[in-house]
Amino acid sequence: MRQEYDIANPRQCSVARMQASLDAADWHRNLEFIEGVKAEIRAHPVASNPMIGLLNRGAFGLQALQQIHLEYRHAIVQTFTDALLVAQLETRQLEPRLKPGSKMAARTLLTLNCLDEFGFQKPSSAGYRADPICAHYPLYEQVMEDLKITPQMRRDYVPSDIAQATRGALEKSFGSLVEVAALLAVAEQEVVLYSPPLRLAVKALGVDVSRGYYHVHGASTDDSANACDDDHEDDLWFVLAQALQPQEYEHIRSLCLAYCDTWNEFWNYQAERELRNAG
Repeated sequence: MRQEYDIANPRQCSVARMQASLDAADWHRNLEFIEGVKAEIRAHPVASNPMIGLLNRGAFGLQALQQIHLEYRHAIVQTFTDALLVAQLETRQLEPRLKPGSKMAARTLLTLNCLDEFGFQKPSSAGYRADPICAHYPLYEQVMEDLKITPQMRRDYVPSDIAQATRGALEKSFGSLVEVAALLAVAEQEVVLYSPPLRLAVKALGVDVSRGYYHVHGASTDDSANACDDDHEDDLWFVLAQALQPQEYEHIRSLCLAYCDTWNEFWNYQAERELRNAG
């Protein structure tokens, strides 16, 4: 008999369907592997990069934060939803290895992330509540406006080599479900780590961060924001758990840690550039 789940909780329902699509031993083996990778990511130098403390202390002036935001825009903000949509498409790789329809549970879970990224709010009696200007990418562009970064400055900006490498690392994963899901999960962890410090750094310049981009980024446990990037990170790991096969373990582990290395270099570059400019 078909197992029924609570449709009022689509996250829980989707994960249960994904788990049911695999043998129990395969699902638990994949989760055990992922927990090991997550532990390595938490211990990686990017999780304690000095840039976090510098941002928290409001050590950067307007020009420095303009540069940082132009770099971050290129490295991840512009391409993040592209990667999410790629992940949705590439769930097709689950079939024919798994039974027909197995891809839909992962797509439903990824849709919850997309709805958040696209600025959807809880439905009203009239249906979905949404305005594209409330999507996260346009909200980031408003931060650029608040930091007096003109459209011409955005058009003329040439990203650093490391910003291009950070973006390229994610975009190179397009075409592989396990790669793009894993790197998106790492990217969500980066958002959880660096959004609160960036919020404080921008606030130190007198910019209102009580709403907009920085209000919707960070962890769900952060009382100063209305964010759920930690939930989305968990969802992406679950997508990976459904898709992953043991022969891919070492490749995915190496890929995740290399992406952390790239992000660490990205933040080192931002700090070092400011030190050079100050000198």
